[in-house]
Amino acid sequence: MSPAARSTVVVIGSGVAGAATAFALARRGVAVTIADAGLAGRATDAGAGIIQPWTSTASGDFYELYAAGADYYPELIERLAETGVDDIGFRRSGALIVNRDPEVVDAAEARVAARAGEARTIGQVRRIDATAARALFPPLGDGFHALHISGAARVDGRSLRTGLLAGARAHGATHLDGTVHLGADGVPRIEQNELHADAVVVAAGAWTNRVLDRLGARVPVEPQRGQITHLRVDGVETRDWPSVHPVAPHYLVAFDDSRVVVGATRETGSGFDARITAAGQQQVLADALTVAPGLADATVIETRVGLRPLPEGDLPSVGALDGHPGVFVNAGFGAGGLTMGPLVGDLLAEQIVGGVAP
Repeated sequence: MSPAARSTVVVIGSGVAGAATAFALARRGVAVTIADAGLAGRATDAGAGIIQPWTSTASGDFYELYAAGADYYPELIERLAETGVDDIGFRRSGALIVNRDPEVVDAAEARVAARAGEARTIGQVRRIDATAARALFPPLGDGFHALHISGAARVDGRSLRTGLLAGARAHGATHLDGTVHLGADGVPRIEQNELHADAVVVAAGAWTNRVLDRLGARVPVEPQRGQITHLRVDGVETRDWPSVHPVAPHYLVAFDDSRVVVGATRETGSGFDARITAAGQQQVLADALTVAPGLADATVIETRVGLRPLPEGDLPSVGALDGHPGVFVNAGFGAGGLTMGPLVGDLLAEQIVGGVAP
């Protein structure tokens, strides 16, 4: 498909998937309209933002995409800087893989060693003792074996989204607020008004199938609630602390402003319920204090809730929607959206403009 055939595109959804796709399309000269309903529970706004794929137990295509997403960030930052966006909350502050069982850390170290040769941004990987680990992350408990990965990073999801949308606008994209549905004819409508375009990208996260419903289509994505709590360690500079991974579903990640983020729940079957629950709060804080008891006196600032677009299999749903010419989907990243989303948005834009599948 030639660029002229896709000269106008409507992107439905402005989380990381939609914002990245919109920026990548606008950068290629496409006239982009971004439409978003502004629903509570957008996963991008509540994501931890850890960029550290190398110890993941995932393999195959998912891991390849996960790792490539991490390596894409320097290129993304450069492209955004060209539009005047110079801060997306990205910092290469490293990661600590910790566990009290040395064999668990051994296994993580082995996975990293097997992958390090192809990982452009992994930096230095070294085994360290408990004292060295606590020097890097002072609230950490005693007795942990640790692996330090210097190239690991974190990104603020809200700042990333803001930056991508600003970059898209700098290239001429426009933004509409409101709920969009695709009709049976594949035409996007917002409050009954048609949005004319050569192509449509449905990047509505957990709500993607709601957008597709009137079209009679479905992709394998469902909402999964994640509750994540933000703490403040008063009077302490945390911006350079590494993220902490106890080889479990939970984690800790430090940001600027003396902030440490701890989480998160993985509540499959939650539907679109974006409430903060007592059980979720208890789980998140108990998990965090088991690893880092030094955070017991930290101030609880807020808890955020994100409805992750959980794929029914391993991979997200990305590309042309079968049987519906001109309709594309970009959804289903689960907990990996802030790592993979920017790269996948760029790959999808290339497919839409150039006709080459990513």
